Amino acid sequence: MKRFILNGLMSLSFGLIGAYFFVNSSSNHSNNDKLLSDLKATLVNYQGKSTEASLNFILASKVSTPSVVFIKTTATVRQSNPFGFFFDGWDPFGSIGQVSSTGSGVIVRKDGYIVTNLHVVKDAQTIEVVLNNKRKTYKATLIGSDPSTDLALLKIDGKNLNAIAIADSDNLEIGEWVVAVGNPFNLTSTVTAGIVSAKGRNINVVNNQFPIESFIQTDAAINPGNSGGALVNLNGELVGINTAIFSKTGSYTGYGFAIPANIVAKAIKDLIDFGQIQRGYHGMETNEITEQSESVNKIYDGALVVKVYEESPAEKAGIKKDDIIVKVQGKSINSKSIFDEHMSYYRPGDKIKITVMRNGSSKEIDMTFTNLDGETSMNQNKKIVSEKLGASFEPLSKVELQKYRLQHGVRVSNIKGGLINNMNLEDGFIFTKFNGKPCVDAAELIKAIEAVGGRIQIEGIGVDGGSRIYNFYY
Repeated sequence: MKRFILNGLMSLSFGLIGAYFFVNSSSNHSNNDKLLSDLKATLVNYQGKSTEASLNFILASKVSTPSVVFIKTTATVRQSNPFGFFFDGWDPFGSIGQVSSTGSGVIVRKDGYIVTNLHVVKDAQTIEVVLNNKRKTYKATLIGSDPSTDLALLKIDGKNLNAIAIADSDNLEIGEWVVAVGNPFNLTSTVTAGIVSAKGRNINVVNNQFPIESFIQTDAAINPGNSGGALVNLNGELVGINTAIFSKTGSYTGYGFAIPANIVAKAIKDLIDFGQIQRGYHGMETNEITEQSESVNKIYDGALVVKVYEESPAEKAGIKKDDIIVKVQGKSINSKSIFDEHMSYYRPGDKIKITVMRNGSSKEIDMTFTNLDGETSMNQNKKIVSEKLGASFEPLSKVELQKYRLQHGVRVSNIKGGLINNMNLEDGFIFTKFNGKPCVDAAELIKAIEAVGGRIQIEGIGVDGGSRIYNFYY
């Protein structure tokens, strides 16, 4: 009878907690401790001992699972044929087919905003979101993305959804328990547990000209399909978006990586408020401090400045090559990836204090971020969409032209089919010349491509920074 009563009380208690958080998951969960304490006291009265560890995992799972969704996408791809090697860049005899893929996402606002990885929805013609209870499927719209961090924001026509609470990922400690929630191998609403193995990991998986990698590493099992899902603390609060695994087999081998929640929160706010990412430009390149770093005092942790661009905010502030950045706004910097993460929090016009070590002495420097055109105003959306070409086009900024040592260039992005997809051009490819003419204006380039017939020659820069020349017959 005692066991029967105990089991009944446990079921009732867990059910009440689940119901409570199903309704209130967008709050800051300030009552978690009290609920957990009451539940523990109930179990102690009937069992004589506490099961705190299990209860924490149960609480985290019940709070976070309703906020994690299943994402299904379809995309159009061109399939090559054995004779494709005769053509440089485009195989005109290839067939076009539909490809489906799946992943995870996290509800971040109760009015239908969902964050996921860009690679989950990239190039998708259709995006469907299935809620945790499997009772409703929504068509989703891509609001915007941040290729530098592999994040994307979706919107569905939903109300009073179970939005997750977002924690301050700076407070996450190595060794802290975390729970990964997602849909690996199409197994919806899967929960795994582990610890934070490391922070500030750079594993070189973000394929972008300006990558920002400062991953949370965890040994919670993450597999294909977990991408875009939630990494949560034991309060059920979001601390990261699961993004990648390190494996030679393609499946979990003990190393999973998540984008810190602070980066995620900044991206969400930018995409909702401005329609694009507002990242401040500082104008310096940094590297890790190693034994091979000459003229550097090896006792310092930090990020080593290896280059300062002319007329950049860093140069104007007085930052110099071989400075060691040890603090940003009073917060310690112990690696390049941590520095990149903290710098990603700021927008054009923001002013910060940077502490550097120079020749053995500490120096505090004030710096003001600019946009990519060297101004303190917010970045402006200069993209022009061509439905016929199935992509967006925008001219390169002043900073990007300087980086690539170009006089002109137009970037293509958001490829979703059409002629650009048929050409197999990668998202982020930069046109420098089209049929021998310089690519300066996005609208003029679109007009030229849409009107072309016959042989096409494209010169440009790939996402990896390398030069490309493509020849097509259209």
